Amino acid sequence: MSRLPSKEQSLAAEKRRKTILSVVLACVCIIYVLPVLSVVINSFKLNTFVKTDTFALPTGDMWAGFNNFIKGMTFGNYPFVKSVLFSLLITVVSTFLILLFTSMAAWYIARVNSLFCKIFYFLCVFSMVVPFQMVMYPLSKTADSLHLNTPWTIPIVYLGFGAGLAIFMFVGFVKSIPISIEEAASIDGCGPIKTYFQVVLPMLRPTMISVGILEIMWVWNDYLLPYLVLDINEYRTIPIHIQYLKGSYGTVDLGATMALILLSIIPVIVFYLICQKYIIKGVAAGAVKG
Repeated sequence: MSRLPSKEQSLAAEKRRKTILSVVLACVCIIYVLPVLSVVINSFKLNTFVKTDTFALPTGDMWAGFNNFIKGMTFGNYPFVKSVLFSLLITVVSTFLILLFTSMAAWYIARVNSLFCKIFYFLCVFSMVVPFQMVMYPLSKTADSLHLNTPWTIPIVYLGFGAGLAIFMFVGFVKSIPISIEEAASIDGCGPIKTYFQVVLPMLRPTMISVGILEIMWVWNDYLLPYLVLDINEYRTIPIHIQYLKGSYGTVDLGATMALILLSIIPVIVFYLICQKYIIKGVAAGAVKG
C-alpha cells in the first residue's frame, strides 16, 4: 500500500510549482516589454544608429540626448502640442461618454432582462469580434455624411465602438449587486434616475475604473479610426502626427519618431500603474459574473 505524501512534501511540491510558474510568467513579461524597451533605447540614439544598431545601447557616438524629443515636438509645420490637445480631448470625451451611457444601458439590460434586452446585449457582445476591416469603409462614409469628422464629434463614433466591451463588463458587475438595495431606494422615494446616480453608480466604481483604463489606452493610441474619419491636414492626433514626422524627400527620422512614441505611451503606463489594483478587481467582477 502506497504511503500518502506528508504535509511537508505537499508544501514543497506546491512551492516548486509556484516557482516554475513565476519563472515562466517572468519570461513572458520580459518578452512582452521588449518592444517598449526597444523604443526607450532608440529614442536616445541618433537617427543613423537607429537603423544600423537597433538593439545596441545608446553609448558614445550613438547618444543623442534629448535632441530627438525636442526635434519631434518642434519639427514640421504641424505643432505637436496641438496633436496632444486633440488626443487629450478625444480621449477624455470619448471615455466619459462610454462610461456614462454604457453603464446606464448595462444596468437597464441586467434589471429588465427582456427579450429585447437580451438581443441588444448579444449584439453588443458580437460587435467585439467583428473585424474592423468590415466596417471601416461604411464607417468613414457615415461619419462624413453626419459631420462626425471633427475632434469634437468623433467621440460619438468611439462610443459606438467601445460600447461592446463596456456593456459586457458592466452587465456582469450589475448582476452581482443585490437588487434589494435598489428596492430599498425605491421605497425611500428614489426614481430610476436617482437610484442609478446615487445608489448604483457609486457601487460601479471598480468596473468604471477598469473599463476607463482599457478605453483610454485604446482611444489614446488609436491610429486607424482618426486617420479614416478626421481631416488629417486640419486635425491630427498623436499617432497621426508621428506617422507624418518626415523630413526632406519623405525620409523618416526614426530617433524623433521613437521619442514621440515614448512620450505617447508614458501617460498610459503611469495611469495603469496607479489604477492596476482596481483594474484587476473590476475585470474579474465583470468577466466572471458576465
